[in-house]
Amino acid sequence: MTAKLIDGKALSLKVRAEVKSLVSERTQLGKRPPSLAVILIGGDPASQVYVGHKRKACKETGITSQSYDLPKETTQYELLGLIDDLNNDTSIDGILVQLPLPDHIDTSLVIEHIHPDKDVDGFHPLNIGKLALRIPKIRPCTPYGIMYLLDSIGETYKGRHAVVVGASNIVGRPMMMELLLAGATVTLCHRFSSNTPELVAQADIVIVAVGKAGLVKGEWIKKGATVIDVGINRSNDGKLIGDIEFEAAAKKATWITPVPGGVGPMTVAILMKNTLMAYNKHQL
Repeated sequence: MTAKLIDGKALSLKVRAEVKSLVSERTQLGKRPPSLAVILIGGDPASQVYVGHKRKACKETGITSQSYDLPKETTQYELLGLIDDLNNDTSIDGILVQLPLPDHIDTSLVIEHIHPDKDVDGFHPLNIGKLALRIPKIRPCTPYGIMYLLDSIGETYKGRHAVVVGASNIVGRPMMMELLLAGATVTLCHRFSSNTPELVAQADIVIVAVGKAGLVKGEWIKKGATVIDVGINRSNDGKLIGDIEFEAAAKKATWITPVPGGVGPMTVAILMKNTLMAYNKHQL
């Protein structure tokens, strides 16, 4: 292995410490702490783990976490009613609905129902639109966390070719806009792209977010590239692995994120940062 690891866990702890310090400053002035409402529908084990990480981060940073654990049978009407209540509750600064939702609930409608100022996931069309227009407000957690990772290694962006593999609304599309905002030349590959290997081979920065183990082969990676693996998959032997063939890619890359310990911790850290931002706006 020649690539250096980008330590997302260490950087996330730094971001969380900064949030904790700022929250402490506000509470010492007699202000209430920031408050995040976390809605979990059903008992999906992976979602429960993710929500657990987020609630733990809230506790560590001094943010109050309000839990709303609802049964899988919860109707769309009931969920939207709860979101209405939280939108109107001045003691709630951020609202997070853990995805994926059950099939009988319209995810897009739920996201649009959250007030943009309380959309700490950064998924609301208004927040995505502001990012596209180069006036970002609350930014999607995973792409913004990746920018922190890239900044931490001194990535320069301008004149660099970035290839994003995966066009999801949660990672791929906003990731493309973050990189454009930073000055990179960006190519977005998706399921209909016919030449993904060739495009990846041209990339100075490779970001893969598909959710398919080993999708991007190590031989595709350009020598000296920076490689960010967003995927989290479980192999047959129970280990967590990414979307990129790690060992082979690490022999060619200059920088690479591990799985786990790369992007995942930064997503949670940025969620805390976004919650503090939403709180600050509500305190104006």
